[in-house]
Amino acid sequence: MTIEFGDSESVNLPGDGPVIGSEFAQVSVTFDTAGNSPRLRLEDLRSGRVRYLDALELETIIWLPQERLTALMDPSAGRWRDDA
Repeated sequence: MTIEFGDSESVNLPGDGPVIGSEFAQVSVTFDTAGNSPRLRLEDLRSGRVRYLDALELETIIWLPQERLTALMDPSAGRWRDDA
């Protein structure tokens, strides 16, 4: 599986799956089918932290008002804290 970004070449790390990246983050995206239902497996390639999102969690993100999504993306709210 690969992801293409405009005119650039596809990005795919062996064993990690497709990578979505920017100057702020590098995230590997794969499907996990080992549980009761399929879900996305997301891995922050900088920290190694993994999060699984099922259909309800994905739909929740889609329906979040922009201001709540913006607040979640603020790295000072958790990402840069020692206990995060």
